[in-house]
Amino acid sequence: MIDQQQKRGDSRREGRGGLKGGRHFGFSVLVCVGDQKGRVGIAIGKANAVPDAVKKGLDKAKKCLFRVPIYKSTIPHPISAKYGASMVIIKPAAPGTGVIAGGAVRAIFEALGVKDILSKKIGSSNPINVTKATLIALKKMRSVSDIAKIRNISAEQVLNG
Repeated sequence: MIDQQQKRGDSRREGRGGLKGGRHFGFSVLVCVGDQKGRVGIAIGKANAVPDAVKKGLDKAKKCLFRVPIYKSTIPHPISAKYGASMVIIKPAAPGTGVIAGGAVRAIFEALGVKDILSKKIGSSNPINVTKATLIALKKMRSVSDIAKIRNISAEQVLNG
């Protein structure tokens, strides 16, 4: 599976319902798991207690890991994606820039192992929608070798024009 994993709980939500015998609490936790080598997985865990929700989220996130192409310490090309009312714009950055992202997007890139990135979220700042928009963008990402295969040219020609 994964040798070294980094887990990060991004968002915690509490729901409460009034019942005849008292209040009933439910928790949902957004969890991000990555190996810092280009693999990341995101999931939501729901339970009556926070530790159980985190455990469920971790188990789900480990099952849905996927690979993202990383070029040097950033991403190969700029990309944007939309989910619901949230839109995320992600751009590669020069070495030494750091992860310039907020909240859920930052957690994803830190778990992914990206060191230099610029990102901006537009529209709704709902952490679940922002996370799903980021995942859509990352799944659309292509490496230089993928593009070279599609165009039937070498990777050097893709980079140099």
